[in-house]
Amino acid sequence: MADWLAALHRRAELRAKAGLTRRLRPRAAGDAMVDLAGNDYLGLATHPEVTAAAARALSAYGLGATGSRLVRGSTDAHHGLEVALADWLGADGALVFSSGYLANLGAVRALVQPRTLLVSDAHNHASLIDGCRISGAQTVVTPHADVAAVADALAAVPGRPAVVVTESVFSVDGDLAPLAELHAVARRHGALLLVDDAHALGVTGPAGAGGVAAAGLAGEPDVVVTATLSKALGGAGGVVAGPAEFVRHLVETGRTFIFDTALPPAVAAGVRAAVDLARAGDDLRAELTERAALAVRRLRAAGLTVSAPDAAVVSVTAPGPEAATAWAADCADRGVTVGCFRPPSTPDSRSRLRLTLSAAVSRADFERALDVIVECAP
Repeated sequence: MADWLAALHRRAELRAKAGLTRRLRPRAAGDAMVDLAGNDYLGLATHPEVTAAAARALSAYGLGATGSRLVRGSTDAHHGLEVALADWLGADGALVFSSGYLANLGAVRALVQPRTLLVSDAHNHASLIDGCRISGAQTVVTPHADVAAVADALAAVPGRPAVVVTESVFSVDGDLAPLAELHAVARRHGALLLVDDAHALGVTGPAGAGGVAAAGLAGEPDVVVTATLSKALGGAGGVVAGPAEFVRHLVETGRTFIFDTALPPAVAAGVRAAVDLARAGDDLRAELTERAALAVRRLRAAGLTVSAPDAAVVSVTAPGPEAATAWAADCADRGVTVGCFRPPSTPDSRSRLRLTLSAAVSRADFERALDVIVECAP
């Protein structure tokens, strides 16, 4: 009976030897760390208007939704959030899920019909990868941001239904997908385009409407957008937006929607308030752009290899997984938290620190954090 536990222990030892051990690190409310690891891009998680809206809904509805959306879990807070998100994204309709992960699983599965081909970018997030796997559809993984490879994959299966699957701003390196070009190729071959806008929503595009809107694709009938509500909007949950017929299809058939307890109403109400703040947050987006440019200049001047960010994610290459872990730990010891990405979380087996910029961090603390990162570099 203990053999399976021994096997798990051995696998943990092998991960530790490869520098791939992962640990939970609980944080206290209001800790003094300079946060360059979280995803609160616009600093809305603690905005007084957001927390006040959540508190009112908490008092009115209680802690949880008490059921799935199709039973008792749909509230006025959910409906108001979906209307606001659809309007912001320029879509016919939107449907809120309890997480961005489940939104992606549900969206991919709902787009698959018999003989569908999924064409997935090699750097896609795990939720998109898992969505492709769970769907059971044939999946072709194309090189990162390679429009020609996508065109070749679609041309190889003329007449078959197909979906091109990509992020807008990729979560590891922060680069922007060539969305307009991908859409043109997809449309030429009669394929759909599914875009995970998680790291772009609130950060890029007109009024922060995301990468799809920035590419001029908002409301296109062959484009479906997903996003998490836990990044620039500072809350939790996910959304799928697109044609009304597709949203109806998700409501009636989407397993990750139908069989999951709904997002707590207090979270939905807080995110609804955050949407209004994000839409009016051009000054915050300008600040993030300035900080991204500053980070690249400072870190490259110190001899580090740094990505050229298209949003608020800056990737810094580390020599290997153990060096990345030690680098992040040294920064934490000096009061700065950074993301530490190692295989298998990285699509190219390259370890790096990931810095996610936040307007909640003061400019002085941000500049000090850059100094710490340089001083702790291996």
